[in-house]
Amino acid sequence: MIYIREARRGDEAAVIQVIKAVYDEFGFPWDPDDYHADLYDLEAHYWSHGDAFYLAEIDGIPVGTVAWEAFEPGTTTASGLARAPGCDCSIERMYVIESARKLGVGSAMFQHVVSDLKRRGHQQMEIWSDKEFDAAHRLYQRFGARIIGERLCDDANQSPEWGLVLDLTVNSADA
Repeated sequence: MIYIREARRGDEAAVIQVIKAVYDEFGFPWDPDDYHADLYDLEAHYWSHGDAFYLAEIDGIPVGTVAWEAFEPGTTTASGLARAPGCDCSIERMYVIESARKLGVGSAMFQHVVSDLKRRGHQQMEIWSDKEFDAAHRLYQRFGARIIGERLCDDANQSPEWGLVLDLTVNSADA
């Protein structure tokens, strides 16, 4: 059974383990001092801003991560990248380890975040996802997200990403 819970102090090692496993699988570089610094201090980067970070577990074993951030429409990211027009929140750090894929973990995490954001009154969510994550793009689109553009990520690889937007005012993501 998939269990999704809010991450808490002390979960940073589990969060890093999950995300680093995906990075290793895809051959992406790990950058603890810059692009991944948020994972080493969830308090400073998420909770202190009112944002959320979750762990997905199966039988008590961490198998996935997901977070969301809220912001004012028209703002930029901390690194200066433009936000998708009209969006007031974003999904962040959604990863599922290879052995847990196709078990519904990604869908469960996505629905959890969408429900949380809707409950808080958010209207439109931006999603930026590495172009290599085809299964994730299909998942987002299955729930109603639409591709709006592309960009180069501010990570060490300057990875190409798809930008998607999900309208949270409709019920499509509750499927």
